[in-house]
Amino acid sequence: MKKYVIAGAGMRGYYMFGKRIVAEEYKDYASIEGIYDINPVRAREFAKDCGGIPVYDDFDKMLKEAKPDYVIVTTVDCYHHEYIIKALEAGCNVISEKPMTIDHEKCNAILEAEKRTGMHVQVTFNMRFMPYMQKIKELIQSGIIGKVLTVDLEWHLDTRHGADYFRRWHRYIEKSGGLLLHKSTHHFDIINWWLNSYPEQVSAMGTRNFYGPVREERGTRCLTCQYKDTCEFYWNIEDGGDPFYKRFYLEAEHEDGYIRDSCVFDESINIYDNMAVNVKYESGALLAYSLIAHSPYEGWNASINGTGGRLEVGEIYSGHGEEDSCNHIKFYNRKGELITYDIPKLKGSHGGGDDKLIQMLIKNDIKDELGVFAASMDGAMSLLIGAAANISITKKQVVSIEDLLKHP
Repeated sequence: MKKYVIAGAGMRGYYMFGKRIVAEEYKDYASIEGIYDINPVRAREFAKDCGGIPVYDDFDKMLKEAKPDYVIVTTVDCYHHEYIIKALEAGCNVISEKPMTIDHEKCNAILEAEKRTGMHVQVTFNMRFMPYMQKIKELIQSGIIGKVLTVDLEWHLDTRHGADYFRRWHRYIEKSGGLLLHKSTHHFDIINWWLNSYPEQVSAMGTRNFYGPVREERGTRCLTCQYKDTCEFYWNIEDGGDPFYKRFYLEAEHEDGYIRDSCVFDESINIYDNMAVNVKYESGALLAYSLIAHSPYEGWNASINGTGGRLEVGEIYSGHGEEDSCNHIKFYNRKGELITYDIPKLKGSHGGGDDKLIQMLIKNDIKDELGVFAASMDGAMSLLIGAAANISITKKQVVSIEDLLKHP
């Protein structure tokens, strides 16, 4: 049985790891020996719901006393590197929530520590575990479209999901790296994985025109806002459909001052809500990527073009369209034929990817024929696209990945 500890008692740590690892299914494979969070209320609530696990107010003390095999890092993104490096130096392997970190300096520090200690970091890219994404990988790997030449990927966050990033700590680029790190790292990783190639050059543009100080009718937070009856972005943290928010945030904010329902139109917001990125890969393939955080519907669409044909893929998650029990892939070959593949959807969060990911992490009883486990270099190459994009936006220049990455 492997022993785990968790740093970060937020929603991802709770639902993805805490509740799953203590479930009956994994009781013979894993145990959680400690939870650490800078907010003692969140840590205690987490522990109470996860079998009464020990609560620590000191990360180093947790490592020393619990002696874990693995440390799971689900803190605010900008602190990932601190806990990852401390864990590696304590002789523990690490499972890091994405992104592994938010800039190239912190990324290089992690890679150096991993090499120096001989321990390992895995990054939880759940999209790799979705049957739809795996089928796309299989088709590309089979050579059906030949050598991949270009990929066009558009991602649309709706004003429920997208707006939420602008309420919480993600709204500050110094904490999250912006959506090009916190959100897009999923998308960049899946492209890297599909292509079996790493990025070489990145150029990008970004703006913030939808959220931030674009209207006069705004407050500090939803809970006390005088415009709550008329604002379409009002969110009730006291009765928002999940008691987690009240227990873990509203009733904990006196400890650290973190406000979970901040106004999406606050003038302090400094991340982008419209992003466009171009990437050249070592394989020669080109990626054109865009992300918006204010779409009328949630979903994505992509085309993958090769010497042998074209794949068209995508999905609408909410807002428009009827529920479909399958995902679909269209393949257009050079003979003028259209071949369609239907992939049944799995139930569960993130298209069933979370359940398969945790099963593979804890039980390791799924044969990894597609290389779904993401190591530190996979984490690095996905986050470095976002980090390079942020630099490109600021400096208005093309950024070389090689210039950012030190090879330890």
